[in-house]
Amino acid sequence: MTPQSPTGAAPAPDVRSVGRDFCLARLADMLRVRRLEERCAQLYGEQKIRGFLHLYVGEEAVAAGVMPNLAPDDNVVATYREHGHALLRGVSMNTIMAEMFGKQSGCSGGRGGSMHLFDRATRFYGGNAIVGGGLAIAAGLALADRLAPRDQPQTYALRAPVGERFGAAGRAHAVTACFFGEGAVAEGAFHETLNLASLWRLPVLFICENNLYAMGTALSRSQARIDLTTKAASHGLPCAHINGMNVLAVHDAARQAVAQVREQGGPFFLEVHTYRFRAHSMFDPELYRDKAEVERWKQHDPIVHLSGQATAAGLISAADVERIEREAQREVEAAVAFAEAAPLEPVEHLARHLTAEAP
Repeated sequence: MTPQSPTGAAPAPDVRSVGRDFCLARLADMLRVRRLEERCAQLYGEQKIRGFLHLYVGEEAVAAGVMPNLAPDDNVVATYREHGHALLRGVSMNTIMAEMFGKQSGCSGGRGGSMHLFDRATRFYGGNAIVGGGLAIAAGLALADRLAPRDQPQTYALRAPVGERFGAAGRAHAVTACFFGEGAVAEGAFHETLNLASLWRLPVLFICENNLYAMGTALSRSQARIDLTTKAASHGLPCAHINGMNVLAVHDAARQAVAQVREQGGPFFLEVHTYRFRAHSMFDPELYRDKAEVERWKQHDPIVHLSGQATAAGLISAADVERIEREAQREVEAAVAFAEAAPLEPVEHLARHLTAEAP
């Protein structure tokens, strides 16, 4: 496998076929995430962000390619490396940054921090610190949508018997997009969830962000079969590989997968081959991989790749890129200012949310 062509991956669309607006939008998405993450690393060094911090630098094309294909009524479940997913789902950068500062104005009220971003309004259900922890949650969300129409949440009547396809005359299905790393494939929850999703025809898009290292363990040292689609296929899921360093490839594959899940109601598994340029977390000494390997992958930076392709095709200019950079930097600095000015939760609220409150 190489960064350019993971085994079995479909070719990416030609950049000219997607047009100027698409290129500008995806470039802006990835740059917003990149600049947010880089600023978070600086703030961590200043001890303004504490606890664990897992950065998405290098993997931006995955979230940037998948998210535009989801509808507002769809659900999203992510991992502890979820800042970019939350941002591109529509969670404001202000509330994301405030959450990482532990402030009351954060999207989780300052109680979750970096690994537990949550936003009900955008149907962003975490942020999960446990490896594979989001898989069963995703199946539960999809099962709820399978059982009860959104406009009748109090009614839990099956629209089709469990184990059968949805009727062709039924409404389009809400999709639950579940992001997780390749390390989660070693968890029992992975197989249990995929089995039930296949058995019950749950509308889940499983997106495995394969960055080759589960914390510090190389995939080839922990899995006898490193083609992870074979594991999903064993449960009867349709599967596909994607070059996760190319946002055009990710977007096109995700578009097709989302359409299939939405129309047919069953699950789909995408293995996205990507790479993180930074350590697993801010505490990681990164002794398990060579610096030369990291530099090789940096030659396939998804931001540089799209910018270069679109510029060479005459779709965007250097001035466009500079403008997007300025806008991203302004948004990040505004978020930092918001977080610094935001209040801490009062000490007297310490016991709130521990038990149900009377209406």
